[in-house]
Amino acid sequence: MKENRTPPSPEKPEQEGYTPASPVKRTLAWIALVYVLIILALTTYYYYNGVMLTNLGPLLAVPGLVGLGILVLVSWRTAGRPGTAAAIAIALVCFLIALATLPIGVAGLLSNFGTCMGITILS
Repeated sequence: MKENRTPPSPEKPEQEGYTPASPVKRTLAWIALVYVLIILALTTYYYYNGVMLTNLGPLLAVPGLVGLGILVLVSWRTAGRPGTAAAIAIALVCFLIALATLPIGVAGLLSNFGTCMGITILS
């Protein structure tokens, strides 16, 4: 069977198909998803126990720092900006700061629980 097709009119632009998001936007979405899950866990903990966890600033910075390092590398691989040396340097600095911040954040998290199996974690 033949289909009767009319050519698109100049007044009405032709509708474009699906265009996937860029790798940078997808990376930002994954970073946001990690933070949404962290907020969900913190909220659930509050509703379950009735107290908020404190001293979490350094621990909450870790996903952002790792995400920033990954974002720089993805941007470099897809768009070519920043340059090779700058992208690797920025990513390395972000990863090293995240690695240095992680033990501080874990100590802050553990300070919320006081004692664990009769052992005082932090005084």
